[in-house]
Amino acid sequence: MAVYALTGFSLVSLLSFGYLSWDWMKPSLVADVATDPMEKSLPPALSRPPHIIFILTDDQGYHDVGYHGSDIQTPTLDRLAAEGVKLENYYIQPICTPSRSQLITGRYQIHTGLQHSIIRPRQPNCLPLDQVTLPQKLQEAGYSTHMVGKWHLGFYKKECLPTRRGFDTFLGSLTGNVDYYTYDNCDGPGVCGYDLHEGEDVAWDQSGKYSTFLYTQRVSKILASHSPKEPIFIYVAFQAVHTPLQSPKEYIYRYRSMGNVARRKYAAMVTCMDEAVKNITWALKKYGYYDNSVIVFSTDNGGQTFSGGSNWPLRGRKGTYWEGGVRGIGFVHSPLIKRKRRTSWALVHITDWYPTLVSLARGNLSNVPDLDGYNVWPAISEGKMSPRTEILHNIDPLYNHAKYGSLEDGFGIWNTAVQASIRVGDWKLLTGDPGYSDWIPPQTLTNFPGSWWNLERLTDGLRKSLWLFNITADPYERYDLSDQRPDVVKTLLMRLVHYNRTAIPVRYPAENPRAHPDFNGGAWGPWASEDDVEEWEGIEEPLKSRSKKKKKCKICKLRSFFRKLNTRLMSNRI
Repeated sequence: MAVYALTGFSLVSLLSFGYLSWDWMKPSLVADVATDPMEKSLPPALSRPPHIIFILTDDQGYHDVGYHGSDIQTPTLDRLAAEGVKLENYYIQPICTPSRSQLITGRYQIHTGLQHSIIRPRQPNCLPLDQVTLPQKLQEAGYSTHMVGKWHLGFYKKECLPTRRGFDTFLGSLTGNVDYYTYDNCDGPGVCGYDLHEGEDVAWDQSGKYSTFLYTQRVSKILASHSPKEPIFIYVAFQAVHTPLQSPKEYIYRYRSMGNVARRKYAAMVTCMDEAVKNITWALKKYGYYDNSVIVFSTDNGGQTFSGGSNWPLRGRKGTYWEGGVRGIGFVHSPLIKRKRRTSWALVHITDWYPTLVSLARGNLSNVPDLDGYNVWPAISEGKMSPRTEILHNIDPLYNHAKYGSLEDGFGIWNTAVQASIRVGDWKLLTGDPGYSDWIPPQTLTNFPGSWWNLERLTDGLRKSLWLFNITADPYERYDLSDQRPDVVKTLLMRLVHYNRTAIPVRYPAENPRAHPDFNGGAWGPWASEDDVEEWEGIEEPLKSRSKKKKKCKICKLRSFFRKLNTRLMSNRI
C-alpha cells in the first residue's frame, strides 16, 4: 500500500488545527448535559403497546448531523435527539443489505448467509425465507405494519417481497439505488428498468415525484387512515442520501456558498430529509399518535466520502470496518422514555432493535431462538447498563484475502488474511483487508475530488493484516496496540473462531440474465419460477466474475459511474 503525500496539508498540520483533537465527550458537539442519575423514573407500565416509527437513512455520514458539529442544517434531527436519547455507542453495518437484514431479523450476517457484499438486482437471492422477520412478529402482536422506501433484501421471487415478509403495505423500491424522480435503475450496460412498487404492483403513475416527498406523503396518508387506538409500525427507509445526488433546487440554494458541488448537493438532500422527518413527526401529533409513540432514527452505514458524505473525525468510510463505516447516527425520541434529554454510551447494535421493539410491543420472542440482538430498552429509557458486551461486525470468507495475512500471524488461531472484525468490551480487532483507512475531513474545497482529500494512506497498512484498538479510549483508531497486547489479540481471535463455528454458508449466487427488466415489462421485479429455485440458490459467484469493464448505459450514465466507483472504493483499489 503506497503512501500518498497531501498537497498543502499533513496529518501534523491537521492536528495543529485541532481536527483530530476533537473532544469526543464535548457536550456542544455530541452530548447534552446528562440527566441527573437520581432523577425519578416515570411510572413503569405503558397503558398500551406503543406506535413504532423506525426511520432509516441511506449513506448519511456520522458527521452529517447538526449535533455532531456538521455544517449541514438538521434542526429537526437535532431537536428530536436533544429531547430524547442520543446513542453515541451505536453500531450498524458498512453497507446496505447487511444493515437491513440484521434490522429485520435480529441476526448477524453469518447467521443468514448474507455475510458477503449486497444482494444485487440480478441475483436469485433474498432474505432467507426461514427467518421470522420483525414486522411478522409485530403482526403477531396485533400491529398494523407498513413499509415505505428502500427494500434491498432481494425480490427474485414473490415470496421475497416486503408484503410477503410481514408488511401489510409497501411503497418503495426493491433495488439498491434509483433515480429520485424517474425511479430508473441500471445494473450494467443496457440493463435498466423502472423500480417503484405499490404493494406487489409497479407504480408507474408515481414517476416524476421526488422520492423523499413521495415517501413522506405516504406516511402521512397511512397515519390519517389508521386509528391511533390500534398499534401501528411504520418502517421508513428513505432513499436519501444515497447517490445519485439529486435534490429540489430550493434546498441546494441554501448551500450555494459551498464550493464543493458534491458536498453542496449532498447537504441539500440531508436537509430535505430532515424536513421530511419534521413532517412525519407533525403527522404523528396531528392524528393523535405522538403521545404513545416511539421514534427510532438510524443510519444504515457510514457516509460515502467520494459522494459528499463525511464521517469526520472517524477513520474510514462506507464499505469499511473502520469506525467511519460502522459507527452510526442513532437516537430514540419518545414521550415514553423515562430519562429523557441525555446521551447514552450504552453499547447498541442494529440487531438489537428486533428484540427491543418486539418486547415494547409485548410480542412473543420465545419462538425466535438464538437472536444475536438484545433488548436494550432499559438501557435507553432508564439509563441502565446495556446487556450487550460485544459485537461481531462480520466475517466475510469471500472478500479478497489480505496479501500478507496468514494463520501464523494469527497465532495459529485465525487466518488473518480473512476479512473480519469484532468488538469485545473496549477492544476492537480487525483482520484481513478492512477497507480504505484514511481520516477524511468534510469535503468543502472546490477541487474535490482531487489530491487534497487523500489525507494519508497509512504506512501501517504495509504488510499488515491485523489491528487492535482500545476503541473507548481511541475512537479515531489512531493507535494500533496489536504488538503491545498480544494477550488481548488472542482472546478476540478466539471469539472470531467461536462465531465462525456458528456461521452458515454464504448465499451469493451468480447473476441471471432472466432478471433483465426487458423480460418484466420494463421494470425490476420477481422473475424466477418455483422450478428454478433449487438450481440457483446457494451457488457462490466467483470473486472476479464482475471485474470486467463495462460501458455506461445511456439512461443511467451517472448511476453507473457511482456504482463502479463505489465497488472500487470498497475493494480498496483507489
